[in-house]
Amino acid sequence: MADHLLITPRSIYDFTVKDIRGNDVSLSEYNGKVLLIVNVASKCGLTQTNYKELNVLYEKYKNKGFEILAFPCNQFAGQEPGNNEEIQEVVCTRFKAEFPIFDKIEVNGKEAAPLYKFLKSQKGGIFGDGIKWNFTKFLVNKEGKVVERYAPTTSPLKIEKDIQNLLESS
Repeated sequence: MADHLLITPRSIYDFTVKDIRGNDVSLSEYNGKVLLIVNVASKCGLTQTNYKELNVLYEKYKNKGFEILAFPCNQFAGQEPGNNEEIQEVVCTRFKAEFPIFDKIEVNGKEAAPLYKFLKSQKGGIFGDGIKWNFTKFLVNKEGKVVERYAPTTSPLKIEKDIQNLLESS
């Protein structure tokens, strides 16, 4: 009877998430922008290069309609153990990230954040839907649709051409 109440999300704009300070953020605020959504960690072997290259991309395209949304996650070898305050300190001070960092979430399992359940349902990985490691990246177009998923080891700069293509499409 209540089935009609379960509205299937059509795009990422149907989700509200919490920022790192615990405030609600509707992803519809990013309507019309190209997004790169990444699960991040402070103590991973991939951390240094990913933050460095994400910063380069952000600096280059943030005024052209591009945004990076970073979601800290501690599900991979406990590499994001800090609380939100500590995470923000590391990300902003050590890695000089200017893009938005959100509330620490789970990306796999039954406690996975609804946004991540949606992202995975749109673009499964080579080995199934589960997020394999820190710095899995999802590219989202201006309509809020997931267009590509990249492995943790894919360098952010290798995604630049795809970002440019989406920014240039009307």
